[in-house]
Amino acid sequence: MKNKSSYLILYMLLGLFAGMLSPIQTSINSELRNAVHSPFIASLISFSVGTIALILLVLIIEHRRLFDKNVLGKGKIVISGNPWWLWIGGILGVIFVTSNIFLLPIIGAALTVVLALCGQMVIALIIDHFGWFGVPKHQINIQRIFGIVLMVAGIFLIQHF
Repeated sequence: MKNKSSYLILYMLLGLFAGMLSPIQTSINSELRNAVHSPFIASLISFSVGTIALILLVLIIEHRRLFDKNVLGKGKIVISGNPWWLWIGGILGVIFVTSNIFLLPIIGAALTVVLALCGQMVIALIIDHFGWFGVPKHQINIQRIFGIVLMVAGIFLIQHF
């Protein structure tokens, strides 16, 4: 069995790879926007293709139906004691993806991605600090704030050069 730090490095590389997909996805979706003449239709197509891919993955890998029968009740979704915010991830994804599709042709790929990343880091620090959404608490400290300051400096450099 590998030690814990080996897995951490593997997970960090996976996170790096996943992050590399964001500007590719945004660029492709922006070109799709040009093809269909709408950021909303481009986003709808993107999410529809993603939904089909996820349905196939669930059926092939998990070998089960999409929802437990206890999650759906008489034609409506039952939250059954779970927090309401469990159900809004898709809406947040639509806002994120559609905003990127809208912004890329205006401000470019680099600035679109770095602004989104900076926004992600700011809210991630806040989520960590307060332990929102079941995340383990990690206090905001001067080093983390300095990291955000460096990101803002990076935004400035990307914007002006």
